[in-house]
Amino acid sequence: MDTLPSDLLLVIDVQNDFCPGGTLAVADGDAVVPMINRLAQRFAHVVLTQDWHPAGHSSFATSHPDAAPFQTITMDYGPQTLWPDHCVQGSAGAAFHPQLAIERAELIIRKGFRREIDSYSAFYENDRHTPTGLAGYLRERGLKRIFLVGLATDYCVHYSAVDARRLGFETVVIEAGCRAIDLAGSLASAWTSMRDAGVQRLADLS
Repeated sequence: MDTLPSDLLLVIDVQNDFCPGGTLAVADGDAVVPMINRLAQRFAHVVLTQDWHPAGHSSFATSHPDAAPFQTITMDYGPQTLWPDHCVQGSAGAAFHPQLAIERAELIIRKGFRREIDSYSAFYENDRHTPTGLAGYLRERGLKRIFLVGLATDYCVHYSAVDARRLGFETVVIEAGCRAIDLAGSLASAWTSMRDAGVQRLADLS
């Protein structure tokens, strides 16, 4: 598939804490880095997202007495999975993977910096209403088709892809450029959700 000047490569959360050795490591997460670096050379526009939590974030299991990681609780905005502490602002774990080529990125969207609400999507906080501003940026730049890669397929890639479609962008997830957590069937559920939203699934961009 050829890329167009109005295409964007959206790279989701390729950060140390989501790679092997990190506090919320995705299996084989670092394997996406060489592929993303190659893909980036084919796009005129690249945007990165970065999970960026304050210490004591409400999505951390350690912020809730007697709670355990991966437990689901109810927050004001709905169900919330509790995670191990990860991607704390300014920490080594929050940094991008050292081999990720970020110099061509035009924009870095930081998300999850509001202590009281988590943020999976590149476009909205988990309340589904508070915007990050990315959609407006893309529209002002005239970017129309979004190709997503990164971590993790079933959470931040999934939520970002569904929101991109909800906002009217043509949306493609490149499966080989993603890895999943797959928590209690979350990967299969995410692919179904993305398909139903009209997200295109590509094994690779060839």
